[in-house]
Amino acid sequence: MANAAKNRPLSPHLQIYKPIPTMMSSIIHRITGGALYFGTVLVAWWLIAAATGEPYFDLVNAVFGSIIGKLILFGYTWALIQHMLGGLRHFMWDFGYGFEKHFSTRLAKATFATSIVLTILLWVIGYLVR
Repeated sequence: MANAAKNRPLSPHLQIYKPIPTMMSSIIHRITGGALYFGTVLVAWWLIAAATGEPYFDLVNAVFGSIIGKLILFGYTWALIQHMLGGLRHFMWDFGYGFEKHFSTRLAKATFATSIVLTILLWVIGYLVR
């Protein structure tokens, strides 16, 4: 009996839980929140470059215009939209709505899918307008 107690984990861990959409949505919301800090530094860099002068602004635009720069900006756009939609979901919960198991699962899936669609749509519109 004492040996069985020693082999049990002290607390549940990710290895025990089966990933479900609401749990993954919560994890993604936290990760995108952290990623937005990094993206905001990039926005500040771009604004500082614009205030510094044309040669430095052109350099920063060249960095953002590269393949890697565009991938980072695309990821930042997705993180921003995903985090915003997750925040709206939390805002809805603050008013006491959407706690039903099946609805919250569908909402978590819809949040993820909608963030992808809106990101692509925003980038397509951006390229068409440009």
